[in-house]
Parts: sequence; structure tokens; C-alpha cells
Amino acid sequence: MLIAERQSRLREVLAKRRILPLDVLSEELRVSQSTIRRDVEALEHQGLVQRTHGGVIWIGDRAAQGQTRIYAFHQRMNVQLEAKRKIAEAAARLVTTGQTILLSGGTTTFYLAEQLHGCSVQLITNSLPIANLFMDDDNVELIITGGLMYPRYGVMLGPTAESFLSTVHASRMFFSAAGILDNALYNQNMLLVAAERKMMEQSQQVVLLADSGKFGQQALVRLCDLSQVDTVISDVNLPPDQRKAVEDAGCELIIADA
Repeated sequence: MLIAERQSRLREVLAKRRILPLDVLSEELRVSQSTIRRDVEALEHQGLVQRTHGGVIWIGDRAAQGQTRIYAFHQRMNVQLEAKRKIAEAAARLVTTGQTILLSGGTTTFYLAEQLHGCSVQLITNSLPIANLFMDDDNVELIITGGLMYPRYGVMLGPTAESFLSTVHASRMFFSAAGILDNALYNQNMLLVAAERKMMEQSQQVVLLADSGKFGQQALVRLCDLSQVDTVISDVNLPPDQRKAVEDAGCELIIADA
């Protein structure tokens, strides 16, 4: 593949998927990571992408409008990256063919969504970054909630989203939280919490994806008691006292592989 052709293909992939790790780009274009890095650097000089640690964010459309601000979602993609990916892999093993699942917006759920490419499932989400992953996936039946767009996190919230969510039912809901403290979960936005509460009501099982860094932290809005969660998936760095707290709350605890 010629350089110009490869970079054109790279632009197409990034414009559609918005944000991707370098290793995924390398696999999709069937070239080495060093080649991808050079191509990404060329696109960065053109103002079309922004590099993060291990990944790339497409900003071409916003750059054309003079807008270079990125979502808080994008800024958090590489926080606890390896832990999030391991947690996502463990979560994906809970998903079976034909299931209807709910994915709330978040970086860890985004990594879970990447694991579900090609799986025959119904996937309901309020996250535009997650929805973008499945635009060309014929196996996944994608359902988007609608609602008021909250650009910092790329999620759709508000009464429209909540009204839609009240009409659906899912086998499992996967979500993350900004903090877990004193047997309670917290998130950073009131509308986000309202949507996630509705998702929990409409799901048979509720699965929390939380890296160890979230424990002992508190955020703006209290979401629910830890006991309202069926399964917690975390990483190997979760301290023993926090593991005990999760199990004492009646949750199944899964520690993602090291």
C-alpha cells in the first residue's frame, strides 16, 4: 500500500471511529506500529489528530471549525489504561450470544465495547464514542438512546434518554463510576446518575467496572449503594480491605487477570 493511500485509509478509520489505540490501528491497516506512528505524526502536523499515550484522537472536523477542545472522556482514555483493558476483557467474558446488554458511557465501558466487535448481541448505549465503534458491524444490533448531548463525556442524557430507557429490558448493564467510598457509588453529573439509575432498573444484572484507583474516591453525586450492584470487576491492585468491602456488600467480585 502506498504511503498516500495508507494515510487516506487511516484518516477514514479515525474519522469514523474517533479514537483508537495505536495497536488497533496497526492491526486494521496491517502495518507495524512504527509505521502507524509516522503516519499519525504526519496527520498531527496537518491538525487532523491529537496523540495520547498509546492512542490517537480524531479532531479533523473540530479543527476545521477552529475547535481544538477535546472531551474529558478522551483525556481519561489512558488513565489506568492496562487495568481498564484487563477489566474490559474480563467483562466481555460475561457476554453471551444473543444477549441484550446496556453500556453506559465511560472509558472502561468503551474498552469493553471494543471487545464485542463481531459478537451477535443487542447493544443499547447512550455513548456516542461507543456507538461509533459499531457503525459498520453487521453482527451487533445497535440501539442508541437519544437525548441531550453532554459533550464533556460524549453521552446523551436527560428526560428523553430516561424515557427511552424505561421502555427497554437488558440481561446485563455494564457501567463505571467516578468513585466508590463507604459502600456507596458516586458519579460526576446529576443527569448521568439519573440515566444510570434508570439503566439499573431495567437490567437483570448490574456489573460495575472499576479500576482500583476509583476506590476510596468520592464525586459530586451519589449514585447508589454498593449492595445494589451484582458484580464488581476490578484489577489486581485492589487492596484486601476494599475486596472485603465489596464481598461484604453481597457483590460477586471478579479480579481481572494480571
